[in-house]
Amino acid sequence: MIKSMTGFGRCETAEGDHKVTVEIKSVNHRYLDLAVKMPKKLNFFESKVRNLLKQYIQRGKVDVYITYENCAEDQIILKYNQGLAAEYVRKLRRMAEEFSLPCGLTAKDLAGYPEVLTMEAQAEDEEELWKLLEQAATGAAEKFVEARTREGEQLRQDLLGKLGQMAGYVEQIEERSPEIWQEYRQKLVDKVKELLADAQIDDSRIAMETTVFADRICTDEETVRLKSHISSTRETLMEGGSVGRKLDFIAQEMNREANTILSKANDLAVSDIAIQLKTDIEKVREQIQNIE
Repeated sequence: MIKSMTGFGRCETAEGDHKVTVEIKSVNHRYLDLAVKMPKKLNFFESKVRNLLKQYIQRGKVDVYITYENCAEDQIILKYNQGLAAEYVRKLRRMAEEFSLPCGLTAKDLAGYPEVLTMEAQAEDEEELWKLLEQAATGAAEKFVEARTREGEQLRQDLLGKLGQMAGYVEQIEERSPEIWQEYRQKLVDKVKELLADAQIDDSRIAMETTVFADRICTDEETVRLKSHISSTRETLMEGGSVGRKLDFIAQEMNREANTILSKANDLAVSDIAIQLKTDIEKVREQIQNIE
């Protein structure tokens, strides 16, 4: 199966007061461009998240959004720095003695001094938090791949249809080529007869001229290669996997062969067919840009 490079996946996991949500979306890109946005509290998991997602994604510009909620009431704790408080008391009493000042120090006063009482976030259990994040990221990645696969199948069917049309155009060119040669030969004979009236026509000279013309307009090599490229594209689509770059290369080769046919064309019908062929090849190339 093949996968599209555009997709979306979302998964939310919760346990107790903790909830993690992961969203993944992507668009076309030549390589894998992975951007992860998450709360600072989870930053130390970024490398793990990237390694996990690379198991599911090979190409595309991928944006990953991670949110974390902790609804526990005791997530903020008040911390008492006893050593610092004792140091404040000693210094204040010493100041009072040195300057003969009253030292009416109360606990409330002491609590107001910097760093005696501080509020800190409750430490998280990293192992449990990663287990929750890993579950959400895996679920989002699986749904993301499912979405890409569904769209990839639609692309595959569309491309197979276009390849069938292209194969038909190649067959028309092959069928038309001998007719062009015969028509040219007949025109040449008629022209010579008109110029020479009843004089004897040199068949060998006619044969030589038509042979030179046939060599000049011959597209056998191009049509053979085109059929091979079309067949290779079909096989690659059926094999599946990360084949976008390979298909893009084959499409470039097909376009090159079609250009050569068009440059050799000395016939309106072949020119029209070659233009239709190039149009379909361009459509195929556009579709291939969406394949991972």
